Amino acid sequence: MNYRYSDYSIEQLHAEIGKLKEKAQKAEMLGNISEVAINERKMQVAISYTMNPGDFSANEVYQLKMEPGFTFKINYVNGVFAWGQRINLLDEVYKKEEAIPISLLGDKEKK
Repeated sequence: MNYRYSDYSIEQLHAEIGKLKEKAQKAEMLGNISEVAINERKMQVAISYTMNPGDFSANEVYQLKMEPGFTFKINYVNGVFAWGQRINLLDEVYKKEEAIPISLLGDKEKK
């Protein structure tokens, strides 16, 4: 039976995160890069469910944890995903709106 992460308890989420981390490490040892990426993305989504979406605000800019030099301006938060645009080092805002798990957002940028 399949469960959604939103149905998991915090303890179940932490156990799932541990399993996904182990799977990613095994896949990395075997050289299966695509499987590593899949498990890491699932892990980021699971971690997002352990966080409070209320800690992130629309029209604020946050650092991106996995991409130094890039920031992310939130248009709105829907569940555990922040919707908005990336901003590069030259302060160029990408036109394409995208959704990223809130676990990928770092510190809020100072204005």
